Amino acid sequence: MSKYIHKVNYYETDKMGITHHSNYIRFMEEARMDLLTKIGYPMTRLESEGITSPVVSVNCEYKKPTTYDDEIEIEVRISQYTGVKLTLCYTMTNIKSGDTVATATSSHCFIDENKRPIAVKKFLPEFDAVLRNESVNHN
Repeated sequence: MSKYIHKVNYYETDKMGITHHSNYIRFMEEARMDLLTKIGYPMTRLESEGITSPVVSVNCEYKKPTTYDDEIEIEVRISQYTGVKLTLCYTMTNIKSGDTVATATSSHCFIDENKRPIAVKKFLPEFDAVLRNESVNHN
């Protein structure tokens, strides 16, 4: 599990004065990149190894709105890792109020430079071991 803080920027709000719903997906991606960095495999490292990790699916349930200058703590954890697909769960909380503002999941595959799916264990066994360990220890 990892925690990431995002401060809502003015441009992320819409005419209603609340954070536009599409931005929460971006916040999730920021938190995912932060998690990968914290476990020692930032995207720059994975890309240098010939791996990318596109989004396969995303689901977000909005609970309460956020506004400009709110700080959102995003707790992200691995909910499933198969060696080919990684699924993450996110809980987004307004730090000031303590309210859960959104819950979400995203799934990602791993592909090589030719855009073909890979088995991480065969391609980068050390990374596979870290993901398996994170998945087991934080669920």
